[in-house]
Amino acid sequence: MGARVLKIPEDIVAALRIPPDDVEAELNKELAVALYSRGMLPSGKAAALSGLTRQQFEDLLGKRKIIRHYGAEDLEEDLEYARRGM
Repeated sequence: MGARVLKIPEDIVAALRIPPDDVEAELNKELAVALYSRGMLPSGKAAALSGLTRQQFEDLLGKRKIIRHYGAEDLEEDLEYARRGM
């Protein structure tokens, strides 16, 4: 499967208050949280995009007081995860 590249102008990257080595990881987390909070991405996929485990992503949502969405797609992801663990 291919990947998409998000182009961010260098002056924007330079203006970020993030250590240079952490920019990509932090932007992935921010994008994942934003897409999840708007209901555009289920939690499992958002956790994957963020580079965090499901538990770490849930903890991050809690720290930011973001309401969790739980729909049919999330249930299916959880069931698939449980099946793999058996």
